Amino acid sequence: MHQDSTNAVTELLVRWRDGDREALEELLPLVYDELRRLANHYLRRERSDHTLQSTALVHEAYLRLAGPNAPQWQNRAHFFGIAARVMRQILVEHARAHHAAKRGGTGAYKLTLDAALDLPNQTDVDLIALDGALNRLSELDPQQSRIIELRFFAGLTIEDTSEVLGISPATVKRDWTSARAWLHREIARSAVE
Repeated sequence: MHQDSTNAVTELLVRWRDGDREALEELLPLVYDELRRLANHYLRRERSDHTLQSTALVHEAYLRLAGPNAPQWQNRAHFFGIAARVMRQILVEHARAHHAAKRGGTGAYKLTLDAALDLPNQTDVDLIALDGALNRLSELDPQQSRIIELRFFAGLTIEDTSEVLGISPATVKRDWTSARAWLHREIARSAVE
């Protein structure tokens, strides 16, 4: 995103946070393409016959982000970090509903964890298992869990993740590497059980 556009998004988010409803209308055209990119990023990792489309995912996320309980936005990176978390929640809810509809069938949503996290081995992991592993990681190390969420789900850069979390880029890189390895081990272990 261009620096002028980044500044405009941050300014509109601050105005929106301060109660300016017109800022929300101005914001949507600036963030819509990026939200679609995030949705496409998520859905590329899903099974090919996934019933949720990127437009529906963006719209559902936007409704939740623009709702009455919208967070206090700090800046553009914070907004997209929260958007990533919301999209993850929507996909997990969708996966659980789909899995429940199949009553324990083989309909768990699969994504390629290793390819997505740049790990060397090829392992299919269902989205519900990944969500569970991320929740466990959050209990052990909330910062590492948040880094995975921001980098993997939101597609934020090391620098943007550093800005959102208020930590150095070197710490983000170190925790990113450690968290990916932990997730890989945790999901591999749970697949055996």
